[in-house]
Amino acid sequence: MNAAAKATDLRINDERLWDSLMQMAKIGATPKGGVKRLTLTDLDRQARDLFANWCKAAGLAVSVDGVGNIFARRAGRNNALPAVVSGSHLDTQPSGGRFDGCYGVMAALEVARSLNDQGIQTEAPFEVAMWTNEEGSRFLPVMGASGAFAGVHTVEEILAARDLDGVSFGDALRAIGYAGAASVGGRKLGAYFEAHIEQGPLLENSGNTVGVVTGALGQRWFEVTVSGMDAHAGPTPMHLRRDALLGASFLIQEVNRLAKVTEHARGTVGMIVNRPNSRNVVPGETLFSVDFRDTDVSGLDRMEQGLRAAAAKIAAEHKLGIDIRQTVFFPPCHFDQACVAAVRTGAASLGYRHMDIVSGAGHDAVYIAGVAPTAMIFVPCEGGISHNEIENAKPEDLAAGCNVLLQAVLAKAGV
Repeated sequence: MNAAAKATDLRINDERLWDSLMQMAKIGATPKGGVKRLTLTDLDRQARDLFANWCKAAGLAVSVDGVGNIFARRAGRNNALPAVVSGSHLDTQPSGGRFDGCYGVMAALEVARSLNDQGIQTEAPFEVAMWTNEEGSRFLPVMGASGAFAGVHTVEEILAARDLDGVSFGDALRAIGYAGAASVGGRKLGAYFEAHIEQGPLLENSGNTVGVVTGALGQRWFEVTVSGMDAHAGPTPMHLRRDALLGASFLIQEVNRLAKVTEHARGTVGMIVNRPNSRNVVPGETLFSVDFRDTDVSGLDRMEQGLRAAAAKIAAEHKLGIDIRQTVFFPPCHFDQACVAAVRTGAASLGYRHMDIVSGAGHDAVYIAGVAPTAMIFVPCEGGISHNEIENAKPEDLAAGCNVLLQAVLAKAGV
């Protein structure tokens, strides 16, 4: 049997994929069955160590760049060719699940392991990538290290970012021993594929096993600071208060209203810091996040303009200061047609029911798409639930997505 025919029949080891996911899920495991593994914490270090050791055991050459991205390279017949890369992230939300991000890293590693099992050498090298700080739960910007790789952010900007306790990204990276020597980006990739749970209900509700991801919604994130005056809750009359939390509540309602105007828009306030956060003190400062998403830049523009207009009105009416600072922006993303076709062909050839889908979430692939031909593969998650400890996915669906990933990698790397 020639190499091409053998590759067509190749399947990954589904039990090994599931076992790797479950072993990784023990690091930062929560009582409800989820994972809390914030970026650049000691738990993140433990996950990185386990991943790196698995890669080395598979014969992959491991390198780490200056923002902590890890690359594990499997040589090809022609190592002068740009590598085909696949991966995702290992950091989680504070109340995250076992599969978000981790599945993409473990699926890419399983592709390398399965190629080893079958003795198949690709023409171009294949690399497994683990990107730092995709979630943005501890440090902003979200997807920071893949953004640095793609040249969207500078390395200096990423390293200088600070968490709510004032710890810098750079210091945290050095503390866990993953401030690498490799340069950040600046090299050509042959293609990039990312496998992921859908994080929504469309695949499950439609009975499809594979989502062929054609692109992703654009996003604008803001940090809003509402400034008023701390005051005693008893002696201070209602009409003389400068209540920052009250002003924030009106603006939060406006975020929701603005997003309901069109079907594809999204508006979320997911984080609030209220100061001094005392029961009998009128709040003097409230900080909150705003997350706008849409299929079109004009929709993002409309929501931003509405937010700023509402803020000006609320500030004047309630004698408040309101500062709105953009923290994240990327336009709607359209993935490479040839890479998307490779995913679609792989799903069809393996007999998996599939559909085209647009991602409502941001992923490292969105930034990598700016510097390399890129596509994503989605598999269903139970109830469409993600960023939640009860996040779940079926082993057979995860294996199916990994099999499609294997076919897409082979199509681009060559056999």
